[in-house]
Order: sequence, then structure tokens, then C-alpha cells
Amino acid sequence: MRFPCRTLRPVLFLIPALMLCIPAILHAAGDSTRTQVIILGAGNPNPDPENAGPAVAIVVGGRAYLVDAGAGVVRRAAAMSPRYGGSVEALAARNLTRVFLTHLHSDHTVGMPDLMLTPWVMDRDEPLQVYGPEGTARMVSHLLEAYTADIHYRLYGSEPANDQGWRTEAHEIDEGLVYRDSLVTVEAFRVPHGTWPVSFAYRFTTADRIVVISGDARPCEKMADIAQGADVLVHEVYYAKGLEDRRRADWKDYHQAHHTSTIELGRLAAKARPKLLVLYHVLYWGASGRDLLDEISTIYNGKVEVGRDLGIY
Repeated sequence: MRFPCRTLRPVLFLIPALMLCIPAILHAAGDSTRTQVIILGAGNPNPDPENAGPAVAIVVGGRAYLVDAGAGVVRRAAAMSPRYGGSVEALAARNLTRVFLTHLHSDHTVGMPDLMLTPWVMDRDEPLQVYGPEGTARMVSHLLEAYTADIHYRLYGSEPANDQGWRTEAHEIDEGLVYRDSLVTVEAFRVPHGTWPVSFAYRFTTADRIVVISGDARPCEKMADIAQGADVLVHEVYYAKGLEDRRRADWKDYHQAHHTSTIELGRLAAKARPKLLVLYHVLYWGASGRDLLDEISTIYNGKVEVGRDLGIY
């Protein structure tokens, strides 16, 4: 079986107050005209029950664009959908149709079979489009092969299923413009992540916002350049003091080569000056969110928030 990789005075008196309420009303209703950055997973490889694996959604014009597919990605997205009490219809499972992978580390991709198949079960009727580095097509092909029995039964057994939603089309990309439609332009940039062959940061440009997602990266000048003028920079981070106090020498070497500390991120943000810096893929090592913010504030005085699952920014 082949699986190819879609009374006027009172009223006038109330108008100013009503105008003040409109942004909050639209936000609560899931405003489809404003670009929203939604953290679906702020976690990392550690199986933290409070934080799903790394995944971010850029939602604009009623469409969701995912970055990475960490553990729990579909269920975190569903929690934001009206079916389960949320307000973001774009994150209903059947509407998850596009994902951009920063790199192929397991914590960023272990949710891929879930993203490929569960939305199909929930009536997605077009192929999932996957954009990622070299190796993405091979990964997708092997995952589809692994689920041959499931796909075959849903197509030819007694369960109703369409013949499109399971399909997954892989697009292997490199630096530059990688995607454009009427709502968004997406650019990919190579960033250093230890000796990992290719790791991307992504810059999303919409009608009202610029959003940059770091993926996994150690600090570099390119990231500061990418994030110049960004409305939101979502960046990975680890607690600097925790690395010093809690990790042995070989792990210190690893993290310093592969990831970005609070102090390093403060320096980077001081150069880039995003309107909002959101921390994700956080390695706390016994710290609180306040501890991370305190370390960053020794270098950077801009607006910073510790990302949380289902947070909207």
C-alpha cells in the first residue's frame, strides 16, 4: 500500500465604555483578525506533566500554523477549541493542516504521528503539510508505514473515513522564504544547535505582527538580527545558576553548546529589542519563573513573560 507524501443620550454616554470593552470581548471570542501566538507546549524532553512538549501555534485569519509537534500537541490544541470549552476554532483538530519543524530532535517531533492521524479521525479532509529540514520526508514516510494497519482499516473497514486527511506531504526546506499565502509569510533561518546538522528558527510576518520562534539554539548574532522589529520573540532558555549549581561537567558542556542561558538571552534581547519576549523550552533546574525573570532582568529591561501551556501572547 502506497502512502503519497490538503433613548440616544444614554446610548451615546455608554459608547466610550463599550469601546474599551471591545478588545477584551474579541480576545475572549478568539478574534480571527489579530495574530495570536499560542504556546501549546512550553516543555522540553523532560516528561513534565504541567508542560507539554515544544509546540507553538501562530493563529491568524482563522488558520493555525504550528511550529514543532512535541508530545501532547493535538490535545493541547484541542483544549483551545470550542469543542472543549476554548475559543480558537482554528485549533480544532480537523483544522490542523500546517506544521513547520525547527529540527528533528524527538522532543520536537514525537507528536507527529498524533498530528498526522488524530485530526483525520476528527474529519480533517486535506493532507497535512509538513515543512522541515532534510530528513523530514524520510521520517514522514516511516511513520506512515508504521501505521499502515490503522490507515488501511479506517479506509477499508467499517469506520467511516475520508481518503485525504491521513495523507502527509513533506516539504524539505533550507534557509529563506519557505511558505507564503494570503495570511502569512514564513522565513527559515539556520541557527546553531551544537553539532545537530540543521536547526531552524522561523520568522512569521502577518498583516499586524512579526513573530519569531527560536527552536533550539545557542546564542548567535543571526538570532538578534532575525528578531529585530519583532512583536513577539519566543525563545528557548535555561536557568544559568541552575546549570552551574546542578549539572555535572559533561552536561554543562552540552547545554552551553546547544542552548541559551538566561544571561545570554538577556544580551540577545537587548540587541533585538522585541516588543515581547516569551520564554519556552525552559530548563528550570529548581528555579521558579520569577528566578528566570530576575536573571534576565540583570541584562535586559524589556517586557518578558515565562511561557505557559495554552498561554496567548
